Amino acid sequence: MKSFKRHRAMGLFDSDFRIEKLIRLGDPLHRLSEGIDFELFRPKLQEALSKLAQGAGGRPPYDYVLMFKILVLQRYFNLSDDQVEFQICDRISFMRFLGLTVSDDVPDSKTVWSFRERLVDLGFVQLLFDLFIRELEKLGLILNEGKIVDASFIEVPKQRNTREENKQIKAGEVPVAFTDNPAKLAQKDVDARWTKKNNVSYYGYKNHVKVDGKSKLITSFNVTDASVHDSQEIVNLIDEKDKDQTLYADSAYTGEDLHIKLEEKEVKLSIHEKGCKNKPLTEAQKASNKEKSKVRVRVEHVFGFVENSMNGSTLEYIGLKRTQAAIGMMNLVYNMFRKIQLQTV
Repeated sequence: MKSFKRHRAMGLFDSDFRIEKLIRLGDPLHRLSEGIDFELFRPKLQEALSKLAQGAGGRPPYDYVLMFKILVLQRYFNLSDDQVEFQICDRISFMRFLGLTVSDDVPDSKTVWSFRERLVDLGFVQLLFDLFIRELEKLGLILNEGKIVDASFIEVPKQRNTREENKQIKAGEVPVAFTDNPAKLAQKDVDARWTKKNNVSYYGYKNHVKVDGKSKLITSFNVTDASVHDSQEIVNLIDEKDKDQTLYADSAYTGEDLHIKLEEKEVKLSIHEKGCKNKPLTEAQKASNKEKSKVRVRVEHVFGFVENSMNGSTLEYIGLKRTQAAIGMMNLVYNMFRKIQLQTV
């Protein structure tokens, strides 16, 4: 039996009706367009990238804000360069978000790659992240009534190396077999590391974040290889704005040296107390841990959004520099959606 298909002539306003339906169904890109003024980023992008533009002749570059919004699409949907080119051509919601029509040229995957590489080389993603943080502060969305620190694994493609090569990489060296073959070296990640947590092995990097306790906005971040312990990066996340605030963390952030360093920065660390053999936690300590958990658990909402709404935190980039930029974009996109949510509550 043939399935029923409704046929009718195409109308003049059918595209508008389809877009309206997408909005009713909760198109996240419509909320992003309505809630974020992307022109905020234009002056910085123009200032930095116009200096790198080619001279007279040749094809004019695509609009910088358009290209930046493509990177936003990449991180929100966790797409490769080839996938994002295809999806822009294929999806109405993508074209609408970018302000394109079917008659407009779509940047190809190599153009997307080239644009992102320029931002990576300039270390520009961090500047864009900081720019958006200043905007959030102007709007009064970052309340500075306590911060939460935590880290999550960012997995990258596993490397197939010999034992000797892995030994050299772990020692911070680049194997001769890589340096003698530039094509091979380009495909080898000598910055990522293995680590194990709860008997599960991970390969890649860590996204160390500091989150505003009230708003759940990421206020700063650092990226390290996966083997770096969480407590080693916490001091690097602290700045002047954290003075006299309470810093909430899980029991991984321990050590007398750490407490001394945080006291010097006039920050109070609030972590869960742990019981031990023959010395279980008292009822008062359990109650205190429960109160701390009510604050600290808010950071899990950040990682949950990345995993569930942004199609996960596994990245396909090679090397610390590129992965750092991708993680920075991931944190920035999270903040964009969080801003929208805060302003609609």
